[in-house]
Amino acid sequence: MKDLNIVFAGFGGQGVLFAGKVAAYAGLLENKEISWLPSYGPEMRGGTANCSVCISDEPIGSPLVTAPNVLVAMNLPSLDKFIDTVEPGGTVLIDSSLIDKKVERTDVTVYYVPSSALAEENGLKGLSNMILIGKLFQEVCCAGGEYHFCTEETLDHAIQKCIPPKKANMLDFNRKAIAIGQKA
Repeated sequence: MKDLNIVFAGFGGQGVLFAGKVAAYAGLLENKEISWLPSYGPEMRGGTANCSVCISDEPIGSPLVTAPNVLVAMNLPSLDKFIDTVEPGGTVLIDSSLIDKKVERTDVTVYYVPSSALAEENGLKGLSNMILIGKLFQEVCCAGGEYHFCTEETLDHAIQKCIPPKKANMLDFNRKAIAIGQKA
């Protein structure tokens, strides 16, 4: 497997850190070397938030991702901040419900996913992040992919581990959101 370096970025409250945690945990469950490094402003909601996730077969030298091969952007300020850091040949997933800007770079693959609208339409408000995880898994990380690091079953197990017991009722909603993302 080629090293996978992901930046998840958006506003606080969009589940950016949770999405990164799920991806990292899925790698951990597959016995990969992983790191998850959150970064956020002092605000509880509405401030900026991002996290760097590294998944590798080899030990990871630094948890900092300065040249991601994948960017998941959930708002315009995050897209503007990180788009130029994505390595050539990389992949960018954009919540096109909240970002109407088109990426001008021609050396990256871009998926425009109306994840916030899809979440709302399907009664999954607040799960736009998991729709993007589903798309990420489908397009970048699935079997045979350049960055295959987990199976669908492992991804599901990671979600189960990351959802706190007091929110166990959210498991099926998260599963539904991922399935929607895989088809988006």
